[in-house]
Amino acid sequence: MYDGGRWSDVDCKNRFQSVCMDVRGLNVTFVLIETRMTWTEAQSYCRDHHTDLASVRNTAENQEVKDVIPSGQTAWIGLFRDSWKWSDGSNSSFRYWDQIYGQPDNDGGNQACAVADLGRYGKWFDIPCKWKRWFVCYGPLPTTTRQVIKVRLERKDSSLDLNDPAVLEQMLKEFKQRLKDQGVDGDVKLSWRKQSDGKVFHKEEETKKKTKDEL
Repeated sequence: MYDGGRWSDVDCKNRFQSVCMDVRGLNVTFVLIETRMTWTEAQSYCRDHHTDLASVRNTAENQEVKDVIPSGQTAWIGLFRDSWKWSDGSNSSFRYWDQIYGQPDNDGGNQACAVADLGRYGKWFDIPCKWKRWFVCYGPLPTTTRQVIKVRLERKDSSLDLNDPAVLEQMLKEFKQRLKDQGVDGDVKLSWRKQSDGKVFHKEEETKKKTKDEL
């Protein structure tokens, strides 16, 4: 964006000041960053110190961004065009290119694919797609098993409210620890099932003993 509020597209490797935005609920404020950076450097900076590079959703916000840019200056905003696409077709603006090595450098031309260099903190490089590399897949979450267990407790302290949220939470922690002590580990999640009245436990009515007169 120029100081007059008009936009222009330029090479992302150019260095300009940038405008970050801070989002707090429905409130959005814009902050000028005077340090000159490339677009991707500015994006990383804004995400680390604010919310993101400025997004402009209407003319009022465009005026707010314009107002923070000094006269005669140009600043990055958050709009960009990127030909890189995810394999599953999903849309994401997240990028983790290794800028120290000038990535992406179009190695492979139109047949370039992205790799993550685990020796460099997972930073991305573009290389020819025909090169052979390890790869990472993702798919459906593993199936889970749900089991419902009915519990009967004997309350020794009559003043203890078994439906107290703090008491319920503490009992779950103790149950999980006992399972762990017995070798049941892993991703085990415990929860209480509430009845229609919102309570978990109900006092069990004692069976009335029949008297001889009732026989």
